[in-house]
Amino acid sequence: MSLKATILILGLVWSFQATLGIRFVIDREECFSHKAEYEGDTLHVSFVVIKSDSQWHFNEDGVDLVIHGPTGEQIHDFREQISAKHDFVVQKKGVYRFCFTNKSPYHETIDFDVQLGHFAYYDQHAKDEHFTPLMEQISKLEEALYNIQFEQHWLEAQTDRQAIVNESMSKRAVHKALFESFALIGASVLQIYLLRRLFERKLGMSRV
Repeated sequence: MSLKATILILGLVWSFQATLGIRFVIDREECFSHKAEYEGDTLHVSFVVIKSDSQWHFNEDGVDLVIHGPTGEQIHDFREQISAKHDFVVQKKGVYRFCFTNKSPYHETIDFDVQLGHFAYYDQHAKDEHFTPLMEQISKLEEALYNIQFEQHWLEAQTDRQAIVNESMSKRAVHKALFESFALIGASVLQIYLLRRLFERKLGMSRV
């Protein structure tokens, strides 16, 4: 393999895609920033509301997410979403802001993931035309691998949320069953007590 091809491949390997993955607890509002170095890159965004601070509460209203560009312009917004994914092409390089708003009275745990996809091709290091298709395929493969990783992270967050919801619902079902059992026992005891009082009263009246 020529020196040009080696330099080109190393350049592709080193030009990694910046990824931000974080799980945090939100009270009212929380914002994060991510810098895009190049125009034409693709930003992948996803979030999942994992759980609520209250054991007996499920925030089906979700949270709001507003994405702002480098000059403050609004790129996209999600309203009352439990989970969402969105991709968009970077039109202006700079810092992008992602602001979450929680309208629920409870604290919410959110899994948030941002991935910046960048196609790196250093033409100044490789002039041989027969290397171009190979490098394009390598770059596409790299992009596909990062997309799979991004998708797995989102599905993992969805699975975590569903597990927590199922566990909470199981606890609620057990507590409800116990409450109904105690209520039934209480009603039976009260019924026996009233029947005894009724028989005692009738027995006293018959003796008179």
